[in-house]
Amino acid sequence: MPGRKNRVVVPEGIPDKPYFKIGDVAKICSVKPYVLRYWETEFRSLKPEKTKSGQRLYRKRDVELVLRIRTLLYDERFTIEGARAALRSQGHDEAPPPNLPPPAIDRETLQNLKQGIIDLLALVEQ
Repeated sequence: MPGRKNRVVVPEGIPDKPYFKIGDVAKICSVKPYVLRYWETEFRSLKPEKTKSGQRLYRKRDVELVLRIRTLLYDERFTIEGARAALRSQGHDEAPPPNLPPPAIDRETLQNLKQGIIDLLALVEQ
């Protein structure tokens, strides 16, 4: 947005307390909470603790990591994969998210698909 200033707190400016809620981290890092939740799915080393009620609790090292990820993605214009590689080179345990197995397709569905392709080819050849 024009005129919008992204003010990011530097690591030295992180308040001295043991835990931060997601809203606090979002303000410190100038990102929305949904962005933080998404980054948790993409960056293996970003794993805030969760309370019994499921509330995320970030430690100071988590906030510093979020700031580093933000810098890589927003300021240095890395892709998610590029940011993972950069973090890996800095000693973080980063890997791509696990690949999900392909969905199971039953034989009848495959036969119907095959017949549909054959029918489509017949129409194209006319």
